[in-house]
Amino acid sequence: MMHRASALTCHFSRACALWVGALALMGVAPVGAQSMAQTMAQTFPASALRVVVPFPPAGGTDVLTRLITQTMAEQQGWTFVIENRPGAGGNLGLEQLAKAKPDGLTLGMGQTSNLAINPSLYKRMPYDALNDFVPIALVASQPLVVVVGEKSPHRTLASLVAAARSQPGSLNMASAGTGTVGHLAGALFAARAGIQWTHVPYKGAAPALTDVMGGQVDVNFATPSGAMPLIRSGKLRALAVTSLQRLYALPDTPTVAESGYKGFVAEDWKAMMAPAGTPPAVVQKLNAGINAALAKGEVRGRLALDGSQALGGSPRALAQFIKDEHVRWAQAVRESGASAE
Repeated sequence: MMHRASALTCHFSRACALWVGALALMGVAPVGAQSMAQTMAQTFPASALRVVVPFPPAGGTDVLTRLITQTMAEQQGWTFVIENRPGAGGNLGLEQLAKAKPDGLTLGMGQTSNLAINPSLYKRMPYDALNDFVPIALVASQPLVVVVGEKSPHRTLASLVAAARSQPGSLNMASAGTGTVGHLAGALFAARAGIQWTHVPYKGAAPALTDVMGGQVDVNFATPSGAMPLIRSGKLRALAVTSLQRLYALPDTPTVAESGYKGFVAEDWKAMMAPAGTPPAVVQKLNAGINAALAKGEVRGRLALDGSQALGGSPRALAQFIKDEHVRWAQAVRESGASAE
């Protein structure tokens, strides 16, 4: 009777307000709140979902995002609008995501750089990578491919390193932006090989690869999804991959580790995120949609051809994974000596 009376007078009684507040403090949601959350999840999404990609079109993050959202659209009947917001190593796009309304209708594809590397690389960050977002699902991971242009004189990693040693600073290394995995992996490799090259940051993978093809820059640590079509067409030459195992898509390309740098590994991962405060029921529905898309054989096969591995999993597992990656990449930033303003 007490619960029933409280429910009937909930909108009028100050005592009821205190009761609801006490339940909230104890982590117990009132029946009305539970019902509202369930209704919201059942009707979600009420409109198109906007997905912020913090890099330009045609890069690895963009290609993966479009593959996953297109599959989700086919499976769930949802509508997606992709919005490319490049700049500052992915920080500009995630800053926009952090400020978005937490209703689940604005998502963003975070990755190693803007969620795990940049907090240690940049002196000032426009968002808190651990607290301004809600993890939804870990989507995929992939190593990097060390590529040069088709007219480059270098056909092996050893040849590239020898040239860098003979004329320190003479070679230019392109990246998709300061703080990206490609930038940091290149810096780590240079430190490991005892060489120096000049870092040339771009606003995304596509323009960086364009200048590698044109010979304006010498080398790029590229994501396979962005570089693979250009490697297959002969416009880029793959010298090595940064995984411990050779890629299914590049069986004849040696790893950096087997090229004389034992244990060298650098991988880029992608994770769908939402603004902090997004309702848990909506997060779970989005998580289920992404996992269903990743379970599709066609998607897993497409990712394998692009040098990626489909992952998936729970929001809780992703939250812990990001925390662990913070620690790992902070150490890598310190060891490489890389920094950004």
